[in-house]
Amino acid sequence: MNRIQIEGNIPLCGEIDVQGSKNGALPVIAAAVLHRGLTVIRNCPRILDVEYMSDILRQTGIRVWREESALFIDAENVNGDTVLSQTAAKLRASALLMGSLLGRCGRVYMPYPGGCTIGMRPIDLHLKALTQMGAEVTVMEDGLLLRAKKLKGSVIEFPFPSVGATENAILAAVLAEGVTVIRGCAAEPEIEELCRFLTGKGARIFGAGGTQITVLGVKDLKDSVYRLMPDRIVAGTYLLAAAGTRGRILLKEAPGEHMVFLLKTLSLAGARITVEEGRILMDAQRACLPVKRLVTAPYPGFPTDLQSQMMVFLSRAEGVSRIEEKMFEKRFQIVGELRGMGADIRTQKDCAVIRGVEKLHGSVVRAKELRGGAALVSAALMAEGRTVLSGMEYIRRGYEDIVRDYTQLGADIREIG
Repeated sequence: MNRIQIEGNIPLCGEIDVQGSKNGALPVIAAAVLHRGLTVIRNCPRILDVEYMSDILRQTGIRVWREESALFIDAENVNGDTVLSQTAAKLRASALLMGSLLGRCGRVYMPYPGGCTIGMRPIDLHLKALTQMGAEVTVMEDGLLLRAKKLKGSVIEFPFPSVGATENAILAAVLAEGVTVIRGCAAEPEIEELCRFLTGKGARIFGAGGTQITVLGVKDLKDSVYRLMPDRIVAGTYLLAAAGTRGRILLKEAPGEHMVFLLKTLSLAGARITVEEGRILMDAQRACLPVKRLVTAPYPGFPTDLQSQMMVFLSRAEGVSRIEEKMFEKRFQIVGELRGMGADIRTQKDCAVIRGVEKLHGSVVRAKELRGGAALVSAALMAEGRTVLSGMEYIRRGYEDIVRDYTQLGADIREIG
């Protein structure tokens, strides 16, 4: 079913568990390809992006299966080094297989990776890192052919802290000869997650979480069982939706230590928040203050993946707010839909000015990308009347069951086909 119906203007109240991390799962799945054996990933979210990545691995001869919340990957045999285009075109994270398949097989043909339509997402930094380690890149009409007899350690310096490029450099360095030093790294928690996972398999990685990571190449890895951290973006989405409805919720299995910027912003907006180990309690009955200026930035700054959800929350704040989107140029795609629901939002280039209104009203809307789609669900929960939202296939890329979760928090929401 690709449509949902929401009767809005009901405060979200209750408690809910946060699913495993999408942005943690995808690089870990790619990393499992490096090992000629078994990997078990516990708390792995049941989302479309994980299914897409699993399908890509199966197309190379790797066995992938599920047992409840655990994903099993048996990469003993890889009978091909080509990532098929029809699957890769759906998933930006397929680019991570360049580093892992090149490290494992010495050759990979990679169709240009797809994903959400949120702007230009070039892979030039990925390719720069791999070529510095000895890869030869041939640009073809439909994709890229990468070859390397043996990757070799190198010093890699990124001019911008790209998460994907940092992950690809780490993946390529694990089985490379010698030492790789990666400077200008992204510091997102998901980078640390990937390094913890690989270290548990026998990789030698130092400096995770900082701007410089050193990888000492090893000859092989070992079987392992790993539990993924909870998803900070899903947790933030639910907090912002609850704040927008002036609700009161408890998030269990929530990574509060990775959400400091968001929690501070919500507190300044009037929410009362208590953070304990693995738990976030928020009372947002008085969360109505605007945010004068919010700028998206790499971690530990405000995440671009929560910008749309924040915009929705601020659409009913008592005053004027300003958001500057510095990461992707097409993150304002939901503005037209929100205006149709009564929001007062004006955009110019990378800046959005939001004047809070007394109420939003239900409408017919369509998701066009993952996080914007989740934000439209939040808008529908805040609005008076009925909203019908289509394009659920985008939301399912990152949220296990958003209808189930919001129902658990008291929302009037259902799938309608």
